[in-house]
Amino acid sequence: MLKITGGQFRGRTLVAPPTLRPTEAKVRQAVFNILGDFIDDARVLDGFAGSGAFGLEALSRGAAFVAFVESETEAVLCLRDNVARFDPELPPGSSRVVHMDIDGGLRMLAKEEPPFDVVILDPPYRAVDGKKALNTVVECAMLAPSGVVVLEHHRNTRMPLSVGAVRQWKEHRYGGTVLSLYQLGAAE
Repeated sequence: MLKITGGQFRGRTLVAPPTLRPTEAKVRQAVFNILGDFIDDARVLDGFAGSGAFGLEALSRGAAFVAFVESETEAVLCLRDNVARFDPELPPGSSRVVHMDIDGGLRMLAKEEPPFDVVILDPPYRAVDGKKALNTVVECAMLAPSGVVVLEHHRNTRMPLSVGAVRQWKEHRYGGTVLSLYQLGAAE
C-alpha cells in the first residue's frame, strides 16, 4: 500500500494504477531527508509523477506549490484522485496537474511558471528518459538559482556528471535504485 511517509499527511494512503512501479517508501523518505528544510515553501516539479507520491509528499512537508507532469491516462486519473483528497486541506492554487508527455509538459511549464526550487524526476525504471528530461530542465532554465534536481534511476543507468551549468553534487544508492542530485554550478 502506497502511503505518505512524513509531514502533515503522514500515513495517508494513495491510489496507484497496477501498471505503475511506485518508488519505495524508504527511497521517498530518503529524498526528503536529504532535502530537509529546503522543501519548506518550495516550488516543486514532480516529473513522471505517476500517482503523485513525490509531489504530495512535498506538499505534506511544507512545499508551497507542486506541478505534476504525467503522460499515462490511467496514472493521471489516479493522480487527480489523490490530489483531490488533499485539496481541501491545501492552500488554493498549490498544485497543478499536467497531462502531457514529459518533454512537452516541461516545456509548457517553463513558459507558464516561474523556476522551480526542487525538480524530482522519477522516469520509468531502466529507461533513458531521465537524461532527456534533465536536458530539457536545463535547456528551458526551469531550475531556480539555488534549486536542486533529484533524478531517480537504476544503478546500471549512467547519468551525466553535468548538463550545461548543472552539475551532479551527490549520489545515494538504495539497493538497485540511485538518486543523483544536481545543482547549478555544484562541484563535481
